[in-house]
Amino acid sequence: MIELKNSEKLPMLKKADLQVNTGLSGLSWVLSWFSQLYDSRIPTSVWIRCQLVLAESFTNAVRHAHKGKPSDWPVEIEVAVFAESLEMRIWDWGEPFDLEQKIKDMSEQDDIDSPGGRGLKLIKDIGDSISYERTADGRNCLLIVKNYSPCLNDLK
Repeated sequence: MIELKNSEKLPMLKKADLQVNTGLSGLSWVLSWFSQLYDSRIPTSVWIRCQLVLAESFTNAVRHAHKGKPSDWPVEIEVAVFAESLEMRIWDWGEPFDLEQKIKDMSEQDDIDSPGGRGLKLIKDIGDSISYERTADGRNCLLIVKNYSPCLNDLK
């Protein structure tokens, strides 16, 4: 591993956590909460894409990871806004899977008439970096990082 000097992350502008019970009705709460984290340095097009990725990630956790689980099982979300990137983490309690293999399998199918199944590909296409890992406490964490060039307030 090569370590670059002075390669520290830019300062964090905002960070917030949310815990929502499993259920699609929680999506409006998630999006309302997310809107409070907006920063004018984030380009609008980037913000809208991140909002879409968050909605897809939350609904995937509810529909797939927590399918058949009690409605009080939590989906936990953390968003950190940096000067040139946004990080979203979504934790669920479902069975783990190989994210890269699942996306590859879905890309090979590519059934345009299928009512679902394109959410993970969308998340991968929008995110600059994604990962899905099992944590020590038995949860799964989906991490999505979206980089951006900040808007200059005086040009906006």
